Amino acid sequence: MTGTMTEKHKRLPGERQLAAWRIFLNTHAAIIDRIERDLATANRLPLGSYDVLVALLEAPDHRLRMSELAQAVVLNRSTLTRRVDRLEQEGLLTRERSGADRRGAYAVLTEQGRAALREAWPIYARGIENYFARHLSDEELATLTNALGRLFAAARQEEQ
Repeated sequence: MTGTMTEKHKRLPGERQLAAWRIFLNTHAAIIDRIERDLATANRLPLGSYDVLVALLEAPDHRLRMSELAQAVVLNRSTLTRRVDRLEQEGLLTRERSGADRRGAYAVLTEQGRAALREAWPIYARGIENYFARHLSDEELATLTNALGRLFAAARQEEQ
């Protein structure tokens, strides 16, 4: 790493960086809040539960180890455990012990969980369109996807 890079990493964020950070956080919170309200009004899954079930839907055999699920939905272990407990009580997923590792457990999507996802998706999709996508051009969407993708990749790389 060059001396310039080291100095750059040591400096504090300037006004532009702080402004971008704040608008990113505030925009995310505002859009999520609107979608959460829409889902609640329609008596559908909360967004956090939806995210857990989608991660399972997209996983091989619709199952993930708890550690894999925590990483997929970016939750700490205790928060994920409480959410999985609730989803299991509602019949939206089950837990299965790992055959090889008696300590390990898998979360597995149930048919009832799939049905809940299907019911929630139209409201969630409408929220994405109304509160996010329709306000951006195709070029802006591409730029935003690229920039946030780089930030996400950097954050994931630093975890390792």
